[in-house]
Amino acid sequence: MACYSLGRVDDGEKRLSTYAFFATCPRGLEAVLASELQSCGARKIEPVSGGVAFEGDLGACYRANLESRVATRVLLRVARARYRSEQEVYEAAHRVRWQDWFAPSQSIRVDVTAIRSPLRSLDFITLKIKDAVCDRFRAESGRRPDVDTRSPEVRIAAFLDAREVTLYLDSSGDPLYKRGYRSDAGEAPLKENLAAGILALAGWQPEEPLLDPMCGSGTLVMEAALIALGIAPGARRNFGFEKLSCHDARLWQRLLGAARDREEGARAPCIHASDISGRELTMAHRNIAGAGLEHAIKLSKANVLDVLPPAPQGVLVANPPYGVRLGEDADLAEFYPKLGDALKQRFAGWRCYIFSADPQLPRLIHLKATRRTPLYNGPLECRLYEYRIIAGSMRKPVTPLRA
Repeated sequence: MACYSLGRVDDGEKRLSTYAFFATCPRGLEAVLASELQSCGARKIEPVSGGVAFEGDLGACYRANLESRVATRVLLRVARARYRSEQEVYEAAHRVRWQDWFAPSQSIRVDVTAIRSPLRSLDFITLKIKDAVCDRFRAESGRRPDVDTRSPEVRIAAFLDAREVTLYLDSSGDPLYKRGYRSDAGEAPLKENLAAGILALAGWQPEEPLLDPMCGSGTLVMEAALIALGIAPGARRNFGFEKLSCHDARLWQRLLGAARDREEGARAPCIHASDISGRELTMAHRNIAGAGLEHAIKLSKANVLDVLPPAPQGVLVANPPYGVRLGEDADLAEFYPKLGDALKQRFAGWRCYIFSADPQLPRLIHLKATRRTPLYNGPLECRLYEYRIIAGSMRKPVTPLRA
C-alpha cells in the first residue's frame, strides 16, 4: 500500500520547499480560481470539479490565502495512500509525522469528505484519523493534542475517493469567504467568494459603473469595492498557516505589507446599491460601515422596478431573493416580467447579470440571455444569466422577400 507526500520542511529552507496544495471553491468557478493561483505563483495548476490542485512554496500558499477572492480553503497535502478498510485509513494517518507540522499542545479538528468511498461511516473514519494523530503524538512525545471542534488551532482534512485517502492540513483556518468585515449576514446570504466569482464572470472592471438594485446585506457591492480599492480579501484576518511549525513569519509580514501598500494607490469606484427593504438596507449599511467602505458605495432605498441607471452604460448585477422575500409562485410570475420590462426600458447599453436558482426566471423575464453559466451556491444548482440590453426590440428585423 503506497503512501507518499511532497517532502518534509527544512527550517532553513522554508521558502524553497515545494508543497502540494488543493484550493477549494464553489463549483463553476474553477477556471477563475486557476487564473488567480497562477498570479499567486502557483505551478502545475490542475482545475478539477470543486477546486484546483497546484504546487508551490510557502509564498504561493500565503498569496493564495491573502489574494484569492474565490477560494474557500487552501489545503496543504501531507500524505496520500491507497486503502480498502478503516484500519488502512488509520495506518495512513498514523504514518504521518504530525509532530513536524504542529505541537501536541495545540488543539485539532478532523473533517472528512468522500466521493464513491466503499466505507460506510464518515463519522467512524473521522474518529479513526483523530485516533491515529493522537496515537502518533503519544508514541513520539508521551503527549497528545486535544480535540476542539469549534475553535481548533489546527484543522486536518481528509478526502476519500474509491481507492485513495488524501490527508491535508488546512492552511486557511476559517473559510476564506469570511473576510473579517461582515457584522450581519441577513437571510440566506450569498457567500463572499461566490459574489466575487460572479463579478469576475461578468467581466466587470473597476472603472465601469456598477449597480446592484437588490443588494440585500450588500455582499456583491462590498466585494466589488474591495476589488476596486485594491484591498486583498485576506488582509484583515488570521490564517491557519500561522499556527503551523513551518510558518515563515517574516515572509508573511512582507507579503501582507506589500498588499496593504497597494491599497493606497487605488481610486474610489462608482458603485451603487439599493433595495426596497428597510431591514436589508440597515444590514447593508452596517456591513458597509464595518468594512470602512462608505466612501466607495452609494446606498439608497428603491424598488428595483423603479431604479434609474446611474450612468449611460455600466454593469448591473443582481441576486433576486426569489422564494425568500417575494413569496409564492404567483408573485414570481408577476415580478419577473416586470423586471424584464424595467431592464429593457431603462438600461439600454448596460450588461445585466442575474444570478438565480429559480428555473422560472429565463422563461418569465422575457429577455434573451446571451450567456448562461452554471454555478453552485453550496449544493444548490444556479445559473448566472447575462443580458446585453439594447434599445428597441431584441428581435432581429425580418428581411422582406424580393419578387
